Amino acid sequence: MNRSARAFWLRSPGHGELREVTVPEPAAGEVLVRTLYSAVSRGTETLVFRGRVPQSQHAVMRAPFQEGDFPGPVKYGYLNVGVVEQGPDTLTGRTVFCLYPHQSRYVVPVSAVTPVPDRVPAGRAVLAGTVETAVNALWDAAPLIGDRIAVVGGGMVGCSVAALLARFPGIRLQLVDTDPARAATAEALGVDFAAPDDALGDCDLVVHASASEQGLARALGLLTAEGTVLELSWYGDRRVSLPLGEAFHSRRLTVRSSQVGAVSPARRASRGYADRLALALDLLADPALDALITGESAFEELPEVMPGLATGEIPALCHRIRYA
Repeated sequence: MNRSARAFWLRSPGHGELREVTVPEPAAGEVLVRTLYSAVSRGTETLVFRGRVPQSQHAVMRAPFQEGDFPGPVKYGYLNVGVVEQGPDTLTGRTVFCLYPHQSRYVVPVSAVTPVPDRVPAGRAVLAGTVETAVNALWDAAPLIGDRIAVVGGGMVGCSVAALLARFPGIRLQLVDTDPARAATAEALGVDFAAPDDALGDCDLVVHASASEQGLARALGLLTAEGTVLELSWYGDRRVSLPLGEAFHSRRLTVRSSQVGAVSPARRASRGYADRLALALDLLADPALDALITGESAFEELPEVMPGLATGEIPALCHRIRYA
């Protein structure tokens, strides 16, 4: 028996709408999920909303259950938490996380959902995809005890990285951002905060997540000799200039990319995607991470909310979407 649901589609860059969709009866090995919450990933998802995915990256940037193609019409998103209404007895009634777009009900293979630990509220579990990005970044960065570290860019990804680094022993850590309002978020996460001009230098590692040319330049300027900038920003189709003159070579600095689409080489032999996501959900037992959820709207409001998130008119780290 088919049933109807509603899904958020990007009709064309800058214009979204809710569409009626048909959800099939789950077959063997599948689950029917009723969505409780989804969330907007402000970095990647707002670039998609503005139509800023470079053509060369159209295939690479596809979400697991995306429908349509860039620049649109396209159904895009990957932060979804719901309850299993039909499926195996071991999953029926369980709260699960899935890399699924904004849709009220959907059917996916059992392998596509990850149970949310009982100690993690469903409303916080929407952060799993972003915390998973932070886990992968730290596998790439491999920080050491006693390191001096800065996270430049206090957005959703940067704050997630800072929240995990705050658990490392013996490090000096600062969250660096131009927005003084991020100081309250840093305090909630147990992290020191600094404006770019006041940030402490001589860093062994700087994680850059501001998605700005100025932020990347400042990240390089904070390094000690032979230090590393781990670049987490995705710029879409924008070009950025990098100050590779001056002391870049004499100080033997490194700029290294990190991207969640592949498990870090440091753990690829022993960890898979499922292991990484399960770890991220387990780390979300920390209530301090609630500080990353800074707004909430009803699903019905998403076509009006998304443009404000894309332009920054609605300031947010993680903006959560609530389903009836």
